[in-house]
Amino acid sequence: MPMKLFKNSAQNGTRALQVLHTLRDPVIMIDRDNTIAFANLEAEYFFSSSQTQLAKSRLEDFVAFSSPLLALVAQVREHESPVNEYRIDLSSPRLGNDRIVDVHVTPVAEETGAMVIVFRERSMAEKFDRQMTHRGAARSVTGLASMLGHEIKNPLSGIRGAAQLLEAAVSDEDRALTGLIRDETDRIVSLVERMEVFSDERPIEREPVNIHVVLDRVHKIAASGFARDVEFVKQYDPSLPPVLGNKDQLIQVFLNLVKNAAEACEERESPQIKLRTAFRPGVRLSIPGANERVALPLEFSVEDNGSGVPEDIQMHMFDPFITTKQNGSGLGLALVAKIVGDHGGVIECDSQTNRTVFRILMPTAHAGTTMLAPESRQGDQT
Repeated sequence: MPMKLFKNSAQNGTRALQVLHTLRDPVIMIDRDNTIAFANLEAEYFFSSSQTQLAKSRLEDFVAFSSPLLALVAQVREHESPVNEYRIDLSSPRLGNDRIVDVHVTPVAEETGAMVIVFRERSMAEKFDRQMTHRGAARSVTGLASMLGHEIKNPLSGIRGAAQLLEAAVSDEDRALTGLIRDETDRIVSLVERMEVFSDERPIEREPVNIHVVLDRVHKIAASGFARDVEFVKQYDPSLPPVLGNKDQLIQVFLNLVKNAAEACEERESPQIKLRTAFRPGVRLSIPGANERVALPLEFSVEDNGSGVPEDIQMHMFDPFITTKQNGSGLGLALVAKIVGDHGGVIECDSQTNRTVFRILMPTAHAGTTMLAPESRQGDQT
């Protein structure tokens, strides 16, 4: 005799919603007009919209009119039978680039024309593979930095000292040349010292860190300096557990990302940077030094409304010496990737015109750590 799991239909409905919101795949239900009637929590993240916003939207608001998803929906609606389609490109201005997904579309028997769509992102593993490539490039710079520190800085000190001695004995016209020698040697030494950070292999001192304290500190620094004309929007998950990390290094990571974001959107009439935190269970990754796969449920993101990263460098943007800035060294994002990697996390970028998002996935602190009580609240806007 079959067992009755729940006493009534209301209980069934509640439990079904709980199951849907627990799924790590985005799930939506659309009606006969392609209006979104339901979206689980993962769908909010996938579409970068709240359930309230999604309830006012149609599928066409997120994908291009020529998207194969719309053709797939029309096919299912016509034949009234479920369909699986693999590696559909959903890239669009709303969803971003590199949105390759597997899609399962099923008609809803009780409602004519309605259907449930399940998305499964294919690009996550590919992004992790690229992260491993970035770490390999950083290791190459580690050896180069070690060599530069020993073989270049000492001769440069001698050159600078000689220029200072000559400065006292030459004419005013030639003194400008000795000053140029000193300035250029100082510039090279500064570059070498930045690269020496890559050769620091000392273990990181880590402890449970409230990431919201880190982000608020970065916001205060940015808002009082290089990003004083930028609007900041904070969307924090107040129940987020602590991250196991080094507070000073995490401040350095987000300060670098926020500075890049501020520079990217400085030409906009209304420059804006969004700081988000979220809990995304289900992501696990094999990393060097770990005997088993590590869970990376903490997601921190920095989003700007700037012009975006050129497509030809997106695949290499975390490699050393890759930059779009006229006077940039190309070491900032490489250092960010190294610090994140040293913390056992990964970083990825999704960029298009008017929207660039850097996402960092990190492990939580050890079990038994008390939950945080962040000072900032979700949706706080400054």
